[in-house]
Amino acid sequence: MASPSAREEQKPLVGQEVIQDQPAMSRFEGRRAACAAVLMVEILERAAFFGIVSNLVLYLNSSNFNWGGPQASRATLLFLGASYLLSPIGGWLADAYLGRYWTITFSFLLYLLTACLLPATASQDGQVLLCGDRSVYAIQPSCQRGGIECKQQLPSQYCAPIMYAGLLLLALSISSVKANLTPFGADQVTDLGRDATRRFFNWFYWSINFGAVISLLVVAFIQQNVGFLIGYAIPAVCVSFALLVFLLAAPRFVTKPATGSQVSTMFQLAFKSSCCSHALQKMTTKAKENNFQSEEESGLLSDPRHQPQEPSHENTSNFQALMKILPVLLTLIPYWMVYFQMQSTYYLQGLHLYIPNIFQHSNLNSSVLSASVRNGYTFPDAWLLLANVVFLLILVPLKDRVIDPFLAKRKLLPSPLKRMAVGMIFGFASVIAAGVLETKRLKYVHNNETISQQIGKDDYIAAALPIWWQIPQYLLIGISEIFASIPGLEFAYSEAPRSMQGVIMGLFYFISGVGSLLGSGLLTLLSLPANGWMNCPEDYGNINKCQMDNYFFLLAAIQAVTCVLFVWISIRYEHQQRPNSCLPCIGQEDK
Repeated sequence: MASPSAREEQKPLVGQEVIQDQPAMSRFEGRRAACAAVLMVEILERAAFFGIVSNLVLYLNSSNFNWGGPQASRATLLFLGASYLLSPIGGWLADAYLGRYWTITFSFLLYLLTACLLPATASQDGQVLLCGDRSVYAIQPSCQRGGIECKQQLPSQYCAPIMYAGLLLLALSISSVKANLTPFGADQVTDLGRDATRRFFNWFYWSINFGAVISLLVVAFIQQNVGFLIGYAIPAVCVSFALLVFLLAAPRFVTKPATGSQVSTMFQLAFKSSCCSHALQKMTTKAKENNFQSEEESGLLSDPRHQPQEPSHENTSNFQALMKILPVLLTLIPYWMVYFQMQSTYYLQGLHLYIPNIFQHSNLNSSVLSASVRNGYTFPDAWLLLANVVFLLILVPLKDRVIDPFLAKRKLLPSPLKRMAVGMIFGFASVIAAGVLETKRLKYVHNNETISQQIGKDDYIAAALPIWWQIPQYLLIGISEIFASIPGLEFAYSEAPRSMQGVIMGLFYFISGVGSLLGSGLLTLLSLPANGWMNCPEDYGNINKCQMDNYFFLLAAIQAVTCVLFVWISIRYEHQQRPNSCLPCIGQEDK
């Protein structure tokens, strides 16, 4: 089989094989095999990712390692943050050296190798082989704290060096796949026009959520109820199948070689455009004046090798494009701060709302019902996150088939930037809904309209408000994803210079990780003892004496201000675009 780079020389990159008068739909038909392969790879990869992260805290906190809760949480947060923050590295590697095809291939190989670490440590023999004898880390006898049995902390974290190194390498491979698989999939249809690219991103996002549904429904259940050995073997199998599909589909792919990275050039241009550039220019001008006569006499001035090195027009254009794209991406940070509340404070709020028994309307007798409650057969709080994902699975095809054609026919929201602004407004509405619900919940608590409910092994004092009241905020954040995240991917891909697409796609994911960390940082700041809204140490593990509604409203205020700023920046961006600007590579050669 010829390598992708070799095949690249045998066929055009950008639609020269497409007959121009051929209908758009029939042209898209010819790319379905390649697109289907990319989407299948994304489904399998996302199923593996969510299968790894969904119960990682529980795995490290379980008898397999006996890490403390804070230790397991920090390791998980480090892994999640690194899986986003390291994305520009994979993008740069593809742009500079390997191209997207080979970067994805090698990243999947590393992904598979490091994913096997988790099931290996779930078996006793593998754990001893990789981590050593656990007897050195024996748990001390149980202690008593306030009449409640507890386990003392281990003298140190068992297998910490192996686990942290493995998780960081795993995050690096995941982030590299994340940064490159998205633009690689778009490469398959980008020469067919902006509409084909938009439709691909719709279905790509659908595939992300489909993989999440599979993982949350199946893999997480197996990990908790069957065992971690099988539960963590499944993600490794998913990665291996993803790699197999990607390799088998190679003959169908439109592949593009590395075009060279402009990152170092961007830094040089940024330095030259700084405050000291004026002084350097004066020194250079003076030196040129002093040496002009001697150079002219010696004939050196006419020698191209001795000409002053100026940035090329392409490098300058790329730098200017980056400087215009970067403010747009940075103004998405508050949106990501709101978005990741879905996996943190929204979940925490749900634990303190009435979660009904799923058998309460059945004909079972009271003894059976009590046994069901004792066995934990209540509506899982995490399933509201699943409801968001399922809603997206329904909404994305609707967007592709109905909403987008409707907007296009009426010339509404024609650009990704306008759709992103609408998505930010829906994100604002979601966190406002969460704040209003939290205000209502606290009124119930202050009026002693509460119930005691057991979730897992813990008791929670919850307001007598059904958890279904959270559905609007989850649906609103789902709608915001449709209008903010999907067009955001499209914008980052279509507006990036050809030689920087991988880096800028990585930057898009990097900024989403920054938003997540800033949201957590703000929550930590508000948990400080100095009358912080989220500081209620006398109610450890409970938020009934906190003021989380103020936290939600603060996020809403930040999002509102940023939304206005985003609209202003996006208007300026669109005005600065050249009249002949178009989706990169549509019917053109690479720059």
